[in-house]
Amino acid sequence: MIVEEIMKREIHTLLPENTVRDAVRLMREEKIRHVPIVSLDNIVVGIITDHDLKNALPSCLREEPNSIIYDAPIEEIMVKNPIVGHPLDFVEEVATIFYDAKISCLPIVSAGKLVGIVTTTDLLYTYIELTGAHQPGSKIDIRVNNQPGMLFEISKVFQENKANVVSVLVYPDGDNTNSRIVSVRLQVINPLHIIEDLRKQGYDVLWPNLPGVSL
Repeated sequence: MIVEEIMKREIHTLLPENTVRDAVRLMREEKIRHVPIVSLDNIVVGIITDHDLKNALPSCLREEPNSIIYDAPIEEIMVKNPIVGHPLDFVEEVATIFYDAKISCLPIVSAGKLVGIVTTTDLLYTYIELTGAHQPGSKIDIRVNNQPGMLFEISKVFQENKANVVSVLVYPDGDNTNSRIVSVRLQVINPLHIIEDLRKQGYDVLWPNLPGVSL
């Protein structure tokens, strides 16, 4: 999946000469937490977040609605030359950037112009969609040997049980470097017969592991 599939294209922006008051008003009215700062020709020159505003503005415990900071230009507190992405970047690469750089949004630029924005909320929603966690179904975690063909062999069990696979994730086994954990989400409400077939074929089903239930 690439960034242009998940980015927001309707973007609220401000100019560097807009005031802090303008940023506060825009975020409140539009219920947003990130505002790209652009030049007149739509080139990204900065970014302002609700966190930046909280750090710059007087404490809400003090009555200072007319503090001069409200009339200061955005360019005085914005993050200058922010990290940007491209519409054809892979979503997983963008997630890595978010984690490494500890940022919460990424302006998306094409041909030097702002065309979209991606936030942590967008990434989280994409993860939910990719895993199928928002759909009714069952999740089965299986420990398998780290060797070619294991995913194909497991899929035979699902096919025999006419179970539709919604998503598959494979991640390292924290207890054994020679094995992997395959996490499969199925469009099946009761997976007990599938778990039984998996165990009959020698697979180590880690979840669901139901106390008092022998499969």
